[in-house]
Amino acid sequence: MKKIIAFFLLFSIALIFPIACSNNPNTSANNVLSIYNWSTYIAPEIITEFENKFNVKIQYDTYESNEDLYAKIKPGNPGYDVAFPADYMVKIMASEGLLEELNKENIPNIKNLNDKFINPPYDPGNKYSLAYQWGTMGIGYNIKVTEGEINSWSTMFDDKFKGRVALLDDMRSSFSIALISLGYNPNTTNPKEITEARDFLIKNKQAIAAFAPDTGQNLLDQGEVDLTCEWSGDIFQVMKENPNLRYAIPKEGSILLTDNMVILKGSRNKELAEKFINFILEPEIGAKISNFIKYATPNQAAKDQGLIEAADLNNFAIYPPPELFAKLNYIQDLGQATILYDEAWTEVKLGVGK
Repeated sequence: MKKIIAFFLLFSIALIFPIACSNNPNTSANNVLSIYNWSTYIAPEIITEFENKFNVKIQYDTYESNEDLYAKIKPGNPGYDVAFPADYMVKIMASEGLLEELNKENIPNIKNLNDKFINPPYDPGNKYSLAYQWGTMGIGYNIKVTEGEINSWSTMFDDKFKGRVALLDDMRSSFSIALISLGYNPNTTNPKEITEARDFLIKNKQAIAAFAPDTGQNLLDQGEVDLTCEWSGDIFQVMKENPNLRYAIPKEGSILLTDNMVILKGSRNKELAEKFINFILEPEIGAKISNFIKYATPNQAAKDQGLIEAADLNNFAIYPPPELFAKLNYIQDLGQATILYDEAWTEVKLGVGK
C-alpha cells in the first residue's frame, strides 16, 4: 500500500505521467469536502457519520501509492481538500508548497495523539500534518511452510525458501532489508554501504520469486510465494481469511511508516477540512478505523479508553514493544545520495532479472 520512491522520480512522473482519478472532485459548494485517500483505508461508516454530524457531503476518491497522490497534486490541486501522504511524502509536498499550514486551534483533539507522533522528524511542530495511522514493514509468511514462527530477515534468504520469496518492487524498501541485514542504517548515504547492499541483493537473487508492486500479500495469500516483504496492515487484512498466514517485525529492525492527514494547498474548504481532521482524532472514530483496517492507531486516548480490539492491542506485530519499536526507522529523503540508490537499484533489477 505504501510505496516509497525517490523524489526525483516522483517529480518526473508528475510531469510525464499524470494519473487521473475516476471522478472529478467537486468542491464548488461550501458543504462538500473532497477527500483523497488510500484505497481500503477507512471504515465505511466513518464517512456517513461525519456527513450526518456536520450536515455536509463528502466526495471520496482513492489512490494506490504516494506517487499517484504526488502526480495528481503536483501540476495543481484539482479541488481536493484532505489527503493522507506517508511521512517522507509530507516533507516533499511541504517543501514544494503543496500543503496548507494547519490551524491547530481548530483541531483540539490533537491532545489525543501519542507523544511519539508529535513533532515528527518529517514535519517539525506538526506544521502541516497530523498522524492518521501507522504500521511497519515486515515479513508476511505461511506458517505451514515455515513450520514455525520466524523473526529475522535472514529467513527470507534461506535456501529452504529459494524462489519462494517476494520483495517490494521499491528501491528504498528492498535496500532497507539489505542494509539492515548488513548492520547498516537504512538511510545511509555511504557509497560503500550502498554498494554492499546492492551486492547482497544480487547475491541472493535465487531466493527472489518477484519484486511485487505492493501486492505481496496477494501472492502470499494465493500460495504463489511463501514469504513476502509487506506492510503490516496489508498482511493482517488477508490474515482475516487465511489462518495459515502470519506477520513478523524482524528482530534486526525495520521501517516505520506513518500516514498523515494534510490539507492540500488550494483547498476551498480549509475550515471544514480541519473539522474532519479533528473528527478523525476523536478516540471512538480513530478506534473504529484501526479496528477495521488493522493498522496501528496513533490515538493514545483510544487505547487508554479500551476502544482498540484487545487481540490487536496485545499483538506485538501491530504494536511492537519498546525495545523493538526503538529499532524502527523512518525512510528519509536523502537528497543527492538518492542518485546512488537509483543507480544501484538499476543494477539490482538487471542482476536479479525479475
